[in-house]
Amino acid sequence: MKLNIRSFWAMTAFPAALSIAATAFGQKPGGTLRMYNPESVASLSMLEEFANAELPIMGMFNNLVMFDQHVAQNSLQSIVPDLATSWSWDEEGTDLTFQLRQGVRWHDGKPFTARDVKCTWDLYLETGPDKLRINPRKSSYYNLASLSTSGDWEVTFHLKRPQPAFPMWLAGGFSVIYPCHVPARDMRQHPIGTGPFKFMDFKPKEYVKVTRNPDYWKPDRPYLDGIEHTVMPDPATAVLAFIAGKFDMTRPGQLTVPLMNEIEGRVPQAICEWTPGNVNRHLLVNRDKPPFDNPDLRRAMALSIDRQAFVDIIGQGQGHIGGVLQPPPAGLWGMPPDMLKELPGYNPDVQKNRAEARQLMEGLGYGPDHRLSIEVTSQDWSIYRDPAVLLTDQLKQVYIDGELELVDTPQYYPKILRKDYAVALNLQTSGPDPDPILHLFYGCGASVNWSGYCNPEVDELIERQSREGDPERRKPVLWEIERKLAADDARPIIFYRNGGTCRQPYVKGLTLMANSPFNAWRMEDVWLDK
Repeated sequence: MKLNIRSFWAMTAFPAALSIAATAFGQKPGGTLRMYNPESVASLSMLEEFANAELPIMGMFNNLVMFDQHVAQNSLQSIVPDLATSWSWDEEGTDLTFQLRQGVRWHDGKPFTARDVKCTWDLYLETGPDKLRINPRKSSYYNLASLSTSGDWEVTFHLKRPQPAFPMWLAGGFSVIYPCHVPARDMRQHPIGTGPFKFMDFKPKEYVKVTRNPDYWKPDRPYLDGIEHTVMPDPATAVLAFIAGKFDMTRPGQLTVPLMNEIEGRVPQAICEWTPGNVNRHLLVNRDKPPFDNPDLRRAMALSIDRQAFVDIIGQGQGHIGGVLQPPPAGLWGMPPDMLKELPGYNPDVQKNRAEARQLMEGLGYGPDHRLSIEVTSQDWSIYRDPAVLLTDQLKQVYIDGELELVDTPQYYPKILRKDYAVALNLQTSGPDPDPILHLFYGCGASVNWSGYCNPEVDELIERQSREGDPERRKPVLWEIERKLAADDARPIIFYRNGGTCRQPYVKGLTLMANSPFNAWRMEDVWLDK
């Protein structure tokens, strides 16, 4: 059966257009949006950077397709055209062909063509002459055999086997298109895109500034003259600056309960809202480094975790306990709570769990008079650092004394990628779709499988769920994967913290997404009503 997304888009575009038109009335062009970021990116290369680079960078680029910026929950049904105008699968479900938008130009005036799409995936697949310095998402395209072009306005992705959710990855905030004519090394400091905003200035640890692209292919977009992203690591200082009127909005999803209360008390006109946690905090253990190569030790560490304490202390009630996949209702694929409680370590009887953990540790020769000293690596940013402090305190309950190693943001992920750590408190996205997230984090030898976890049975299940297009048949396979990952203590998931965001009432046109932190930042529809 040939599935043509063009017809689906035609059916869904009209009501979406009505909704957007209703909110668009009275939009005003002009003004610079000012916001802060608690961390500095190492470079502006979207293909090479890790989490949290998308906020200042995404608006400089386009994807082939993207998630509708006005729909809070990302899904296959919320994917809309971007640089592609339509797309369709072949009868076998292995060839996905895109018709491309004509008349689009890069920020330096050169025309966009199918060749640029081919060059982008040559970088991902490492099949072309140019190379990325690091390639964290290479494994995302493990099922992609090749990409071919037909003339200037058509590209086809040739998959090794059916993968119905493949467009979900293409729509993600990191799946931007790079130009053929600009070397990858130059994209790190002066990126050239086709997006609504152009690069203006970048000073590491200080700011990223972008300016309006006057030749953007969408008429009358963007509304803003520019966006300034100021680096401000201390959240309390950043909130005081917002209260003083120096910023128009806070870093999305990063406010804690006390900070939001502070804003609501002192800036009553501010619009503040919580979004569901879609990035989990988890225990990352280097399984190749003794003594952590011992499964009993890893199990004891997992059993030490009091997840509800993290929700109560770190989230102050704003959080959820979940598995690898974001819990419902915001998450479309997570385990129901009654199933989750049956996973190893999820028994709410924490004292029973810890008693079992101490028995395991004693079997390894540890005890009150012979404790294991470890270093717990964390990024020096409060959303990492605060739960890492609590984690070290909980590990003490099972004869493990942890000393915190704080690492600056630009060096943190390269350090983890080199496996230059023993134990870490890490953050990890859970979707919005399990495919290819599961392969990327848990597949044997995958590019961001930082712990070295490998289970051929899990690999088989990951492929099985990837082939399945029916959600109701897919969920039981996903939940079996959850059970095996928990049983193997692959990356013990601790909790999901809800995130707070405040903005001035004149900031319009922004939708905060419920099941992904990476896909909402094109910013072409945001405007300032002042």
